Amino acid sequence: MSLLVVGVSHRSAPVSVLERVSLPTDSQIKLLRDTLAAEPATEAAVLATCNRIELYADVDKFHAGVAELSTLLALHSGVGLDELTPYLYVHYEDRAVHHLFSVACGLDSMVVGEGQILGQIKDALALGQELHTAGRLLNDLFQQALRVGKRAHSETGIDRAGQSLVTFGLEQLAAGAAVEAWAKDRSALVIGAGSMSSLAAATLARTGVKEIVVANRTPARAERLVQILNQPGPARVSARAVGMSALGAELTRADIVVSCTGSTGLVLSADAVEAGVHGRTAPQALLDLAMPRDIDAAVHRLGGVRFVDIESLAEASADAPMAADVDQVRTIVSDEVAAFGAAQRAAHITPTVVALRAMAAEVVSSEVARLEGRLPDLDEKQRAEVTRTVRRVVDKLLHAPTVRVKQLASEPGGAGYADALRELFDLDPQTVAAVSRADLNDTDGVGRGRV
Repeated sequence: MSLLVVGVSHRSAPVSVLERVSLPTDSQIKLLRDTLAAEPATEAAVLATCNRIELYADVDKFHAGVAELSTLLALHSGVGLDELTPYLYVHYEDRAVHHLFSVACGLDSMVVGEGQILGQIKDALALGQELHTAGRLLNDLFQQALRVGKRAHSETGIDRAGQSLVTFGLEQLAAGAAVEAWAKDRSALVIGAGSMSSLAAATLARTGVKEIVVANRTPARAERLVQILNQPGPARVSARAVGMSALGAELTRADIVVSCTGSTGLVLSADAVEAGVHGRTAPQALLDLAMPRDIDAAVHRLGGVRFVDIESLAEASADAPMAADVDQVRTIVSDEVAAFGAAQRAAHITPTVVALRAMAAEVVSSEVARLEGRLPDLDEKQRAEVTRTVRRVVDKLLHAPTVRVKQLASEPGGAGYADALRELFDLDPQTVAAVSRADLNDTDGVGRGRV
């Protein structure tokens, strides 16, 4: 395993840099394809959220891999490499595994313990599988990260340490009041119909708002979200869909505005917001969860507006108390990293063990055939008994060393045992490689990266 991750997040860079690095889906696709085309990388996956961009790859050269992945991130984000480099972080092998598992558990999130990151990791894996850029290592890694994240949420109280960005943002808008009491009977405008916007709409419905208007560039997506919101249930709310052209009129009616689109430019200017709040008697609350930002930061200066964005959420979350459960999650992460490393090292030697047993089976078949030539008078029952006896002897001789070599290979520093086994038994490297390819093709039935 030569896992490498190069990334930038809210922990390493200011929001002004993060919003420039933000990659829409089509740019992520190009980044993945270019990464796989690069010489050091044989697999690739990109984890893109509102506050991080991370490029994962299986590389055969560390320094060349870091240089190539950093260059590609700069190229596809449009931020110069010299400008981006100070904000990049690099993790390799076990440290890279530890990082992703920590991310999956919400330990590295802006709001500690938030669970939305699991859906984003799932999306990253799905894109890598769809483009065939995720091979065995990254499939195993991301699937295990999802399991580790779910384990952390089910076995600990990490959920108490933080909430989703939506909930945390609404709490900041409520300014100390209970969100349910603050939002009750208000009207809300949700701009966008993607995963974050859908989460915002569902959260608003649970808080007790009386109406939710969904504005989106694609009417069909807005209508689908509205249909879900209008379904009978405990969180009854009246919902309707509008086009983006109706934003001006809806701003004059909305008490709460939440925006999270994939736009590369501003969706709401300060002038549009000022026009929307003109003549209102109650203040308007705006929550911008987009990266890059949807709402002009200049609305901070407007009267009658309370504005929260990613940057202010980052500042608020820095002072949020950490739950005691965080330590328990860190222990889970450490244990899972060790288990993942052991499993990967053990899997590395499996093709060699299979090739050894295949060679032993060929030797048995050859010797039994030679015996039949020398003792033609043996009947069928005798030949079968001789064959079983020889096979049992070979199996018993191979059992202890193959079991032991798998145990040794699973330990740190055990990667050399596969090479030793190939040398000791003079195994054909092509045979071992063929076993690896066959095993890879049988895994999950999903297209993988290059072998």
